[in-house]
Formats: sequence, structure tokens, C-alpha cells
Amino acid sequence: MNIHHLTVIGGGLAGCEAAWQAAERGIEVTLYEMRPHRNTPAHQTAMLAELVCSNSLGSNLIDRAPGLLKAELRQLGSLIISVADNTALPAGGALAVDREAFSLQITEKIENHPRITVRRHEITALPTEGATIVATGPLTGDALAADIARLAGQAHLFFYDAMAPIVSAESIDMSKAFRASRYGRSEVEGGDYINCPLTEAEYDRFVEALLAAERIPLRDFEQQNERFFEACLPVEVIAARGHKALAFGPLKPVGLINPHTGERPYAVVQLRQDNAAATLYNMVGFQTNLRWSEQARVFRLIPGLEKAEFIRYGQMHRNTYLNSPALLAPTLAFKTRDMLWFAGQITGTEGYVGSTAGGLIAGLNAARTLHGQPPVVPPPTTMIGALLRYITTPQRDFQPMKANMGLLPPLSQRVRAKRNRFAALAERALQDLSKWTREEDV
Repeated sequence: MNIHHLTVIGGGLAGCEAAWQAAERGIEVTLYEMRPHRNTPAHQTAMLAELVCSNSLGSNLIDRAPGLLKAELRQLGSLIISVADNTALPAGGALAVDREAFSLQITEKIENHPRITVRRHEITALPTEGATIVATGPLTGDALAADIARLAGQAHLFFYDAMAPIVSAESIDMSKAFRASRYGRSEVEGGDYINCPLTEAEYDRFVEALLAAERIPLRDFEQQNERFFEACLPVEVIAARGHKALAFGPLKPVGLINPHTGERPYAVVQLRQDNAAATLYNMVGFQTNLRWSEQARVFRLIPGLEKAEFIRYGQMHRNTYLNSPALLAPTLAFKTRDMLWFAGQITGTEGYVGSTAGGLIAGLNAARTLHGQPPVVPPPTTMIGALLRYITTPQRDFQPMKANMGLLPPLSQRVRAKRNRFAALAERALQDLSKWTREEDV
């Protein structure tokens, strides 16, 4: 077998990033994607790197963890972030993309790369020879998941993720809703978000209806493993934690004034642009497992959405991830098989950009290993390095983690103001990453 060949299983963000990084370093790559021959409960198309939840990749601000992670990935030549920048939509300080244009560009770049071959075929067992990266994501097929479980010698862990509904822009009643971004942070006239304000009485009625609404029942085996990821809770689960939980969570009205009344709303539902034509908007923070008929009934209680046309209803699906601290090295290599790497959400690097970071490091290290070079890990002072350290450090109750500033080691000198401290942490991270890339010839 050609030692300069790499198999990548999974055509999501992590798999595409891994394949691209290895191919750019002279490795012949075969990328396997099971769609469209076998679909998942969440995907809608056969395109690579399809975004199945939000169309936002999070903050672009350098003093925020997602923004810092993107800056590091840009510095390392990430394919995913480059295409995201090319297909960006107005979203205040966030990086939101036209999801169709984004996936289409990724698909074209991967399929047209001279050293990447895309095969539309489901892999049901791990290859026993050669170099392999598994980037099958949270919706790994049952047969492959069972084979991975056999290799790991322990059962997988489960949590549940959910997608928010998308509504047509023309069906939103702008005599009640209004355009604005929190604290006036906007890239387009009037504001990047459409806001649906609620009075206290309207909020009370909405929460009561939400809690009484019928959910889609989980299958027997899902009920036994029910476990939600805290960063992406269904809206009805948040509401069940307390009557004001939504008002202090995704419906918090801070930084917003209703121009129709001149006052701050009691609560507000925000909708974010979902495509370049600005004809579709997704309901921010409204991941849900309600029945579709119940979503239409309950969400139309929100002022401005009384006649909302739902282009896509919310859905919930099973997400699967490894107990990475017990199984993976910081290089993302499997501890007992040095030519097998895992990347993306299956490792516990939660979120689009975290998945991309894992794919980049796995692809980089697979290429280095095949070329006879030692694998590398970014410094722990970088967001990528800190995230990898988190998912591979033994801990009592491992759960997926999104990038956050709390993962970074403290500064040598104390900085009291949080914004100044975060800015200093970001500056240190990018400096250390630049030095690391030079020293390691990355």
C-alpha cells in the first residue's frame, strides 16, 4: 500500500478540512461520504460540509473565543474559514454564511483538488491498514459506530442536539417586529437581526404554551440515553428550568430598544438572516423537539410571527462522541493505533469552528506522519491547543466543549478588566501560534 495515501471518512467540516490539509501537503487522499446513498436525520442535501444547524459560525471579534479560534485557523490556512469568509452574510460581529453557497464552494474545491478523490460510499468498519482519519461527526452510522466502540473497548456516550426553525422573511410582520443589533452593533442599515418583542403578559402566555406543547417521543433506546448538551438545549428544556429562564437566556432583551414603543421589551425573539437573498431567517436559540404542528401553533404566539411561514421546522437528533481523554493523544491519534486519527464533533470539539480545528490538526498530523515527520500540537496558550488539551486530558465526567476563554492558561500579569484580559489572551495566542508555525515548519 502507498504510504503516502490517506483515507478520510466523513465529508463534513472536519473531514473536508482534514482532506484539504493533507492534500495540500502532497498526500493522496480518498474522502468517503455516505450521502446521498444513505442520508442522516439532519442532512437535507448531498453536498459536502452541509451546515445542519445554525448558519452562524459564531463571533468574529478577536477578544471572543470563537473569533480567536477563527483568527488562528486563518493563520493556519483553513479551507473552511476561507470559504466562510467568501460567503459571509451581515450578522453584526458574527460570521454567518449563505449555507448553500458555502457548501457548494467547499464541495467544488474538494472535488476539483488534484490529490483528492471523493467516493460516495458508506464505510461500515474501520480500515485495518493504512492511514485513516475518522471524521464522521455526531451522526456516525450505526455499523461504523459499533466498530469504533469495539476498538475503543467501551460504549459510546450520547447527547442530543437540535436545529432551530427557519421562517420566510416576507411572512414576518414588521409592524410588530423591528430590525436592530444589540447595542447598535450592525453591519447593515437598521440592524442585522429581526427582533420580535414580547411584553410580560405575552411572554407568560408563550412560556405556558411552550411547556404544554407535545414533543416528538424518543425511541426506546434514546430514552435510556437521553442527555442534552448544555450549549445547545432545546428551547422547551430551557423553559422547563424556570419561568424566567428564557428571559434570562436566548430571549434576553439587553441592548435592544423597541422603536415602536421607545422602551426595552420584557423579552425578545431574534431572527438571523440565513441566506444571501435575505429571504430566510432562523430563530436564534430555538432548537426544539416539539411536533411540527405544535411548533407552528406555539411559535405563532410570538408577536410578529402570527402568520409565519415555516420553511424548515426544528428537529432533534442523536449526537455521538468518544470518551476522548481515555482514547486520544493530543495529536488526535488513537492511543493504540498511531496511523488512526479522529477529528470533529465525534471527539468532543463542539461547534462548527471547533470541528474545523480538529480536522485541520488531524490532517496536518496525518500528512506529517506519512512524510516521516513528528506530529505536532499547537501551544496550550492558543485556542486550538487549549481545546485539544481539554478533550484529551483525563477528567471525571467528560462532555463536549466549545471554544471559550476559560480554557486558556492565565496571563503572567493580572489584568482586571475582562475585555482587556481577553484581548491580551488573544494577542498572546496569535503571537505564540506564529512562533510555533515557524519553529515547527507547519
